[in-house]
Amino acid sequence: MPSGQKGFQVLPKRWIVERTFAWLDRYRRLTRDWEAASWSACAFIHIGASNLIARRLARLWVA
Repeated sequence: MPSGQKGFQVLPKRWIVERTFAWLDRYRRLTRDWEAASWSACAFIHIGASNLIARRLARLWVA
């Protein structure tokens, strides 16, 4: 924190991570940690991220 500053300071990189986690939380399977194996949890994260990327690419092709 810079000297003389009081209160909360926005950290730019942290908001990128928080926003990405919020996007992935839209998928119900990822909102709770129900997976017994770490590989399956990782696979569902990849599926969610791939879906987000595919939706963005589809918007670019339509426009």
